[in-house]
Amino acid sequence: MDDLSILIKKFILALRQRSFSLHTIHAYQHDLVEFSLFITNKFGTDANLEKNARLIIRAYLAYLADKNLHSTTVSRKIYSIKSFSKFLIQEGITLKNISKYVTSPKVKKTLPMFLSKEEMGKLLDLEKNSSEFGLRDQSMLELLYSCGLRISELVSLNFDSIDFFSNTVRVIGKGNKERIVPVGDTALKVLYKYIDGRKKMVPGKQENALFLNYKGTRISDRFVRKILDKWVQKVSLNKHISPHVIRHTFATHMLDAGCDLRSVQEMLGHKNLATTQIYTHVTTERLKKVYEKAHPRT
Repeated sequence: MDDLSILIKKFILALRQRSFSLHTIHAYQHDLVEFSLFITNKFGTDANLEKNARLIIRAYLAYLADKNLHSTTVSRKIYSIKSFSKFLIQEGITLKNISKYVTSPKVKKTLPMFLSKEEMGKLLDLEKNSSEFGLRDQSMLELLYSCGLRISELVSLNFDSIDFFSNTVRVIGKGNKERIVPVGDTALKVLYKYIDGRKKMVPGKQENALFLNYKGTRISDRFVRKILDKWVQKVSLNKHISPHVIRHTFATHMLDAGCDLRSVQEMLGHKNLATTQIYTHVTTERLKKVYEKAHPRT
């Protein structure tokens, strides 16, 4: 088997060719480089993972346990090793399944955080100023909530992604899969104003990207997070709100209003219905609280 660092690079390249998201690729790369460094530091540069898989992986699991990491973080690191092992077998690099010695910890299921309708309303209704950049910020927040987009999907939108006649947006999701998502009139009205004044944002030639930064190039997901943080602070919501929290909020509010699970699954772009079903637990918990407060025999 080749040098471990070379094999990791081959694996990462294969992920890029299969159109994995940058976030997923970076996570795999970080976890596997950490695993490789652990082997070198613990067993030396001549350590053979294929021959000593049981010993090495058991030691690595003990190392992770000593770090007192959250179970979801440990599970992700273990999944990275399993995916890497599967790749090595598929490519014929090894016949040995090194991941068979890996056991994943039980991950405690946590309900996704979401905003109430009142909290979401405060964030969206906050005066953003009427400049092109203010309209851009408002448009991004409206689209996140109106369509339940991932942040990577939002920043990758182009001019031709929006259809103002059919009230839809064409989204390129995970695995480069395309889906059509309905978008509300409120979001479209703000978006139309933003597009109308977009040429004034940065003089000269601009990209086809829908949302631009001050340089006139496609906005990054990191910058969107900063923008969201700014408006969350101004509205005084004492919560850590990420773009994904708004996605959770979209799904929860849709189910609360009676939307069926399959439709929410399609709009979110979930491959499996089980992923979407976590939001039914959120709505059930809310119903329980309402029931406990309202029913005289509770």
